[in-house]
Amino acid sequence: PMQQQKRQPELVEGNLPVFVFPTELIFYADDQSTHKQVLTLYNPYEFALKFKVLCTTPNKYAVVDAAGAVKPQCCVDIVIRHRDVRASHYGVIDKFRLQVSEQSQRKALGRKEIIATLLPSAKEQQQKEEEEKRIKEHLTESVFFEQTLCQPENRTASSGPSLLTVFLGIVCVAALMLPTLGEVESLVPLYLHLSVNQKLVAAYVLG
Repeated sequence: PMQQQKRQPELVEGNLPVFVFPTELIFYADDQSTHKQVLTLYNPYEFALKFKVLCTTPNKYAVVDAAGAVKPQCCVDIVIRHRDVRASHYGVIDKFRLQVSEQSQRKALGRKEIIATLLPSAKEQQQKEEEEKRIKEHLTESVFFEQTLCQPENRTASSGPSLLTVFLGIVCVAALMLPTLGEVESLVPLYLHLSVNQKLVAAYVLG
């Protein structure tokens, strides 16, 4: 009885996870082998499941064993055939719904939707995907190049004063430290003595 109580909340209508693979079916008009596809329904539970396959456009598809049962911890294959391959159906998305219930109950415990699409050509689709991939790669490359090109400019702008400014500053400081004209007692040779005006210029440049 305890086990029964434990299991009961799981069996609320519509709450039971449904394990089916794949969840998308793609049929290609130019490839006969894709006109028949297989859905695999897994039952990981400790009780048997009943299943039923419903479809939004049943006239387009033939479902072999559209209803049946799956034993506990087993799986079952459901074969779906596309029987109306024509250009007017290209790209249209149809939906299948897989409903499961416990064998003794009528209500659906869980459901899963599977989408189905008919495309004209597997080759065309591959080319399209490759083209999209190339465009994406090209975009990321150009974004990367733009970033690498911009960075050095930003770096010089934000890395403080340029070399020329620094050099000018050093020259001006040196000029201010040199003795003024007319100072006799100095170790610096006379030609390096600067006038007051020259020092003023240096101080102005520094400022």
